[in-house]
Amino acid sequence: MTTDQTPVTESPPAPLYITGWGVVSPLGDGAREFSEAVVQGRSGLVDVSGMFDEELPGEKAYALPEFQVRDYLGRKGTSFFDRSTSLALIASDHALKDTGLVVTDDNRDQVGLVLGTTTGSIKSTSDYSRETLTQKRPYLVNPVLFPNTVMNCAAGQAAIWHRLKGVNATIAGGQLAGLTALRYASRTLRWGDAEALLVGAVEEFSPHAAWATHLALDSATAGEGAVVFVVESGEATAGTRRRPDAEILAVELATVDPGQGAGAVTSGYTECIARALRTAGVTADELWAVAPGSAGPGEPEEAALDGVLGTARPTRLRVKELTGECHAAAGALQIAAVLAHHRGAPALDGRPALITSATGEGAFGAAVIRGWHRDETDNGS
Repeated sequence: MTTDQTPVTESPPAPLYITGWGVVSPLGDGAREFSEAVVQGRSGLVDVSGMFDEELPGEKAYALPEFQVRDYLGRKGTSFFDRSTSLALIASDHALKDTGLVVTDDNRDQVGLVLGTTTGSIKSTSDYSRETLTQKRPYLVNPVLFPNTVMNCAAGQAAIWHRLKGVNATIAGGQLAGLTALRYASRTLRWGDAEALLVGAVEEFSPHAAWATHLALDSATAGEGAVVFVVESGEATAGTRRRPDAEILAVELATVDPGQGAGAVTSGYTECIARALRTAGVTADELWAVAPGSAGPGEPEEAALDGVLGTARPTRLRVKELTGECHAAAGALQIAAVLAHHRGAPALDGRPALITSATGEGAFGAAVIRGWHRDETDNGS
């Protein structure tokens, strides 16, 4: 009796591409405006002193004081949207317009949405809870406002608005929300549960977020924004003339107990970055840029990056210098910043970049993407 000893080789996973993206941010409305601001290094810091009746920790923040959803989508059907829902819905609308993917009755069952968040809209939840305590019995709270208190409100409303009937998921990942949503979407697409997904993250600016950021993060300044990417499998784009913005080469996540000490945290982060590079088949010397989630040197994330990069000197894109602390939206903004540099720079075509993010609780993420430029008239078709 003989046994076939021929080794079984697994075929590489199908490639995944970002074929369009949209953003709503103090740096710009839409991918083009955002790209110009990032490349020029413009800050999104603005005066927010008259934005709310409540006191804020400072007169400046990375916010959108004049933002009104009706200016984009009209009044019909939008009057009860909270800020997070509005930002996410408009960013997804921008993303769909930026890609050549057309959602029709033939494919909408295979097009879904994955959105990263911290806890949904903190302002909506807090305001609704306060109403239940302050209104006269029987607690005359407007029931129409209740959906805004649910964490997956933004993802659900965006899917309803765009008539997306595929996978709909909300990922509560805080600082890691953007990368976690991208990993979730990548697996969903590779398992064949969707042909295309809108993937991103959102964070709103409010007095609650401003004070929490100011008090918990060494007086950091809060920001807001929403970023959504259209992610498709290689099979879905095969045979089309659509130019992808980027290929997703790897997304890796890790957790380390901070109680083990700074050395253990740095070591765990280092291994996560190294694993992402191995999965992507990329060396540190090949990276043109690194977009870290940290605000600057001195953090375990930076020490891990220094250990992995060694003598390599890719450009460091410190996105928080331009956007402030955007919590759940931070990772998505980092990816968008990398794509912003690619959009008008053919010299960067095909070159990989690294995006990293970490939480204070010991969670860490690293992603590697390879980007390409867009022609002035190219919308992905």
